[in-house]
Amino acid sequence: MCRLGLIASFMFIFSITSCQKDATTNPLTETNTEGSKASTLTVDAIKATSLAISYTGFPTSWVTASPINLNGSHDITISGEKIAGGNVPPITLSNCYNVHITKNKLGNSTAVGIYLINCKNITIDYNYIYNVSTGVYVENSSGGGLVVNNNQIKNVVGPTPRGQFVQFNTVSGPNNIISNNACENIAGYSNPIDGISLFMSNGTAASPIEVNGNWIRGGGPSNNGSGIMLGDYGGSYEVAANNILVNPGQVGIAIAGGDHMTITGNTIFAKAQSFTNVGIYVWGQAGYAVTNSNVSYNKVKFMSASNQESDDWLASGTPTPTGWSTNTFGANITSSILPAVITTF
Repeated sequence: MCRLGLIASFMFIFSITSCQKDATTNPLTETNTEGSKASTLTVDAIKATSLAISYTGFPTSWVTASPINLNGSHDITISGEKIAGGNVPPITLSNCYNVHITKNKLGNSTAVGIYLINCKNITIDYNYIYNVSTGVYVENSSGGGLVVNNNQIKNVVGPTPRGQFVQFNTVSGPNNIISNNACENIAGYSNPIDGISLFMSNGTAASPIEVNGNWIRGGGPSNNGSGIMLGDYGGSYEVAANNILVNPGQVGIAIAGGDHMTITGNTIFAKAQSFTNVGIYVWGQAGYAVTNSNVSYNKVKFMSASNQESDDWLASGTPTPTGWSTNTFGANITSSILPAVITTF
């Protein structure tokens, strides 16, 4: 949630504000053969992989249930539930491991949809999540194996510091993945900040945190936030690859700090709106330097609030990321890079 203020065509003033997301609070054409399996792809393999979103596997009926709150549970499956959270999350897991959350319909809550704290080896897939403050929120979890894959998430409403489809907050370890989710905010029904956010989180050299193959449409009207935010308050080994973003908010994809951050193979389009600013930026904010970054093979066409093309911004003094010259800024793309329908409920 890093603020960028547009003051004139192609001229930006950047004021450092807290990007913290509350560190103390509790495509349609082929099936994804990866399923919900955790991946150990290297960065190069992630670049070469473009996984398609699967709409098979979603249920059409559920059993109405009360909110679920578990502490210390393991080796269980939560499936087939329809839960309206009210003022609590539909599903909360604390200190849990080896849990599969699948094929549920979760929403209508002023809290988050699924809340994990100090958990490991949790797979969240084929769920409908809607009308919540944040879709999936994971914090203080260091064991790895957190997989958020093939979900449909629609209309996150905040308020700040919530307002993400998915956020990892102080998450670390191997096999942490956010992939192949179809995410949509509809104006008038949502109030998002970032789409997908990695805050103070760390992957490993062999297993970076993956934000891979997601579809994101809709952001704003807030002038804070990005479609995908890497390196918020630092972190390391994070990869945003093969995602498709349409009108995702103020910014498309950003690196706000940290070591070994990668943005590669993404496609980003935005029309001019009152809050739009820049397609991709790299900037070490709030004292968190950017080192060993890679920004490569992305296609971007992003119009600012003044209807000027504003595809990229590299902050003064920031080392030029590896692969910077391989990007296609001013790409010949439109909003049709995503289908007319990406969420089916």
